[in-house]
Amino acid sequence: QLVESGGGSVQTGGSLRLSCAASGRTFSAYYPMGWFRQSPGKQLEFVAGISWNGGRTTYAEIAKGRFTISRDNAKNTVYLQMDSLKLEDTASYYCAKGRRTVEVPRNELDCDFWGQGTQVTVSS
Repeated sequence: QLVESGGGSVQTGGSLRLSCAASGRTFSAYYPMGWFRQSPGKQLEFVAGISWNGGRTTYAEIAKGRFTISRDNAKNTVYLQMDSLKLEDTASYYCAKGRRTVEVPRNELDCDFWGQGTQVTVSS
């Protein structure tokens, strides 16, 4: 099970840190992980991905320079630090477990297990 938390309401320019905790089997410690988001009426879009040991990360253009993905395998938790938030960052954010054959997830096809999501709302 993947459980996201840390979402909420914030003003533009503010920050939030999302967490994704794995429970049950500690698979997140051995799999690459990714963050995605979806706004109403829009398709799911990739935000950031991280390798199983945190050694490699990748970001979508919308996240570069503002968001940071990290992980703590001892806690079976993946994080997404979001700074300088914009109105267009308003969305439901989902973490996902990457397939073992993928080094760093870059799209939803690279992932095979999803959390329920946490809502982020940015207002002016």
